[in-house]
Amino acid sequence: MKKLYPILLASACTTVLLASFTAQADQQTAMMSGCLGCHKADAKLIGPSFQDIAKKYAGQDGVVDTLAATVQAGSPGGKWGETQMPPSPAPLADIKKVITWMLTH
Repeated sequence: MKKLYPILLASACTTVLLASFTAQADQQTAMMSGCLGCHKADAKLIGPSFQDIAKKYAGQDGVVDTLAATVQAGSPGGKWGETQMPPSPAPLADIKKVITWMLTH
C-alpha cells in the first residue's frame, strides 16, 4: 500500500490540475469569442449570467447542441428579455466548449 500511495496521490493531483487547466482554457475561449462582453458568470450583464443559464437548462438532454445552434445563429430576443443576441462568428467546436464550461456554473 505504501508504494501505491504516491501513485494515487500523483494521479489525484494530475486530475485536479487538468480540471483547473480545462476550466481556465474554456474561460479563455469564452473571453476570446466575445461571450464575456455580454455575459458574466454570476450576474446579469447585457445577457443572462452563466449561472442563470445553467440553472434554466440543467439536466436537459441535448442542451449543448441546442444552445450552440442558438449562439451560432443569434437570438431575436424573448428568451431572456428583449435584448437580442447577435450570431457568433466563433467555430462551432469553440461554442460547444464554452457552453459545456458555462453549464458547470
